[in-house]
Amino acid sequence: MAAAEDESLLPRLPELFETSKQLLDEVEVATEPTGSRIVQDKVFKGLDLLEKAAEMISQLDLFSRNEDLEEIASSDLKYLMVPAFQGALTMKQVSPSKRLGHLQQAREHFLNYLTQCHYYHVAEFELPQIKNNSAENNTASSSVAYPSLVAMASQRQAKIERYKQQKEIEHRLSTLKPSVESGEADDERVREYYHLHLQRWIGISLEEIESIDQEIKILREKDSSKEASTSRSSLQDRRPVKPFILTRDVAQAKVFGAGYPSLATMTVSDWYDQHRKYGALPDQGIAKTTPAEFKKAPQQQEDEEPKEEDPDGETLHRAREWDDWKDTHPRGYGNRQNMG
Repeated sequence: MAAAEDESLLPRLPELFETSKQLLDEVEVATEPTGSRIVQDKVFKGLDLLEKAAEMISQLDLFSRNEDLEEIASSDLKYLMVPAFQGALTMKQVSPSKRLGHLQQAREHFLNYLTQCHYYHVAEFELPQIKNNSAENNTASSSVAYPSLVAMASQRQAKIERYKQQKEIEHRLSTLKPSVESGEADDERVREYYHLHLQRWIGISLEEIESIDQEIKILREKDSSKEASTSRSSLQDRRPVKPFILTRDVAQAKVFGAGYPSLATMTVSDWYDQHRKYGALPDQGIAKTTPAEFKKAPQQQEDEEPKEEDPDGETLHRAREWDDWKDTHPRGYGNRQNMG
């Protein structure tokens, strides 16, 4: 009895679907920021209700691969949109650290919805590629990073066609909505109304998957750039290597010198001025000094510097006496022994 009472208290599938659809509509038209507490509470509540609805659909076994779309009851067609609603609300979650996981989860919901609609032939469209985490980088580098011009043109044309179809579907939905919601429409109009909703969400799901793939690629490139910058910063934080000198080279330089005959003692300008002073340049004709005198010139210049005068003249007196003595005593005067 208690179990039966608990089951009667549980919300029914139509109530779960309508409440979650209402929450999704409120989130879509909300004037508050998506990250506000009011909007996020509606998002979490809607996801919880949709998860319960998906479990109930699975338990009731409403849809089977052994039946066609015409065999599904008109009132049950709307429950095919549960995965699409889950993907839309998952995209509204705001958490930068979990953004990549939310994108992958939303893509999975949208892809489940498209796969189901493709099986029941709700509309003619091409299913997006199924990407796993290990192959996303390879597909991004080959098909997404470098798309061909033909592929880009076809994608643009497909978007234009989807946009036109969406406008036509929304116009027809606005025409059928009053009679269906009031309960005055017959079964054929109710079926057409929900069939148009399924087609509308096919277009939305295809657009969302394209945007999800682009955002996932951007996030992965951002993460890889962060890892590269982190590795570079770790290398920069290492202690710098001190320069070292080979002991053998230092010892060899001390013993054998710098490796060339001598170090420079004057500049080219000094050398030119010195040779011009002594007339040793080619354009000055015959040199005024001999090579030996030219080499001694710097030393003579130093010797010719004015010295302190002898106050008593003793040096000059000795020099004159020596000259007088040489006049009266020829060379070899004192060496007369053993001459015969």
